Amino acid sequence: MSAVSTNAPKITWPAQLPGHRLTFDADQPLRLDSGAELGPFTIAYQTHGTLNAERSNAILVCHALTGDQYVIGQHPVTGKPGWWQFMVGPGKPIDTDRYFVISSNVLGGCLGTTGPKDVNPATGRPYGTSFPVITIADMVRAQKLLIDHLGIEKLFCVTGGSMGAMQVLQWAASYPERVFAAVPIAGAARHSAQNIAFHEVGRQAIMADPDWCEGDYLVESKIPRRGLAVARMAAHITYLSETALHRKFGRNLQNRQKVTYGFDADFEVESYLRHQGSTFVDRFDANSYLYITRAMDYFDLAVEFGGALPNAFRGSKVRYCLISFTGDWLFPTSESRAIVHALNAVAANVSFVEIKSDKGHDAFLLDEPEFAKTLNGFLNGCAEHRGLTHR
Repeated sequence: MSAVSTNAPKITWPAQLPGHRLTFDADQPLRLDSGAELGPFTIAYQTHGTLNAERSNAILVCHALTGDQYVIGQHPVTGKPGWWQFMVGPGKPIDTDRYFVISSNVLGGCLGTTGPKDVNPATGRPYGTSFPVITIADMVRAQKLLIDHLGIEKLFCVTGGSMGAMQVLQWAASYPERVFAAVPIAGAARHSAQNIAFHEVGRQAIMADPDWCEGDYLVESKIPRRGLAVARMAAHITYLSETALHRKFGRNLQNRQKVTYGFDADFEVESYLRHQGSTFVDRFDANSYLYITRAMDYFDLAVEFGGALPNAFRGSKVRYCLISFTGDWLFPTSESRAIVHALNAVAANVSFVEIKSDKGHDAFLLDEPEFAKTLNGFLNGCAEHRGLTHR
């Protein structure tokens, strides 16, 4: 970004992120729900496996709020394994020896797809908060352009957890003719008031940081590290269950025998949260966090279809499998059941499984054998119906 001083604090994004880029020129703008048009813009994506001759074995994996296109392999920023290593890969439920797996960074993101940290061609400066507000539907429209570019007429499956589940539902509702199967995991058809409240706490923490600079921190050679770290700490608590936190930390002290009667990290759980916050700042853009959380807040599928959720699925031939987790209080099972009831109301093809787990919302990212078995079984059944065979 030429507009940013070379003395700016550096977030450790590589100069060239690995993977593919698809750029749409200014004469091909994306019309957004807000009424704004975005162009030019770029979609960053990864693929794994081989697209068959019929182009019928493609699975689109949609990521959650702080995820990205790097579902497997070494992450280019953190050096850690991709975020869905337990579920995607050779011989795994989303088998890259059988399926062609596509994953893209969402619109508004910070790992290659156009977002607020990128340069606005009209000004030569980073967009900052002049970037247009986006929605889940906008993210999906951008993904559809990618799928069109790849020449895939119908996706075998769209799947993802949390915000990824929102994208799955949007795909199935907006483009049912382009989707054979849909697997929303640990998701909801709209963001709850409680979840909006948690997001607002995080946004306010970022915007209260003096280094946020009204969103122009890159121009000012600053990064709102403290605010973004606090936002991440608050959100991370919601991804875990009380049982998981107690099992991992309890009231254990951090490298000391007794409390200090001060405000250092006396407890292990405090140290853990501080670490989560500080490492997050090194891989995520603060303004992207504002925009993506806002997109989740605005998501309400029923509103798009006359206020009745069943209308979103009426006449759909998509095969659905919804998965929830007993220990998830952020997107509880009741949210998945509401979607199942809406699907049943229009006689859609739907199955539903609640996985017993005390690991909280993050269970969909972890090694949960019953979860893997469920997804594997559903995909195998769909593959047999679709006539997909192992290579």
